[in-house]
Amino acid sequence: MLRVGTRGSRLALAQAALATRSLGEVELVVIRTRGDESAAPLSELGEGIFVRALEDALRQGEVDVAVHSLKDLPTEEPADLVLAAIPCREDPRDVLITRGRSGLAGLPDGATVGTSSVRRDAFVRAARPDVRTRTIRGNVDTRLAKVERGEYGGVMLALAGLRRLGITVGEIEVLALDVCPPAPGQGALAIQCRASDRATRTVLAHADDASTREAVTAERALLHMLGGSCEIPLGTYARVEAGEVMLDAALATSSGVHRAHTTGRTAAEAAERAARALRMFAHA
Repeated sequence: MLRVGTRGSRLALAQAALATRSLGEVELVVIRTRGDESAAPLSELGEGIFVRALEDALRQGEVDVAVHSLKDLPTEEPADLVLAAIPCREDPRDVLITRGRSGLAGLPDGATVGTSSVRRDAFVRAARPDVRTRTIRGNVDTRLAKVERGEYGGVMLALAGLRRLGITVGEIEVLALDVCPPAPGQGALAIQCRASDRATRTVLAHADDASTREAVTAERALLHMLGGSCEIPLGTYARVEAGEVMLDAALATSSGVHRAHTTGRTAAEAAERAARALRMFAHA
């Protein structure tokens, strides 16, 4: 039986069960990460705060597999661990949940929107310059409760996470890809194991979705080429169509939102073309 490392939130447990459902009986092992233990803003905690403890558990043999939200993984992958499977992706779009459940259009003038993401912050303010943003932390239920109590006018969340928790979302609450393009890898899960564990790698390969892997590889490659940090307000969405990788990307800067649409025969080719188009704006 595979021991599967996961964070302990309701969403993380749901994602671990979903990611490993094709692997037969597994044992979920809850591991607390630095991101779970600290209430500090994510920008102060640095890269990989939700994954390092899980990766250390893999290295120490405490678990055989670790399940992550792919967008939490740094683009620099450790040599001793491998992303053995990236299952089929859920809808990568973001949502804006308000107390009245009326979406962005129904958000009152000057409302305060909760988000801990510089990307979401930048794109919601580009779409609605009147909106104020404020950092929000906590699991999905905690964030929704803060909106219900009126502490925030709305909160931005990933549609994929809400669906995995069985929380109904109206289409009016979903933000279009051109309004708020998703984080690289958003909606995808990553199943990681030790690079030396060939038996587990063989088992996990059955859970891999080739089209999803190619698409998110392009998105993560673009992020890496532009600096590799989650502090870059970059939104990007790739997909594979007719054997080509199609990549849409947007970078929000003080001078506006800069966009690129590229195609390539490979993920690397599509990413490099988008990077050439956006690189001059990356530090603007």
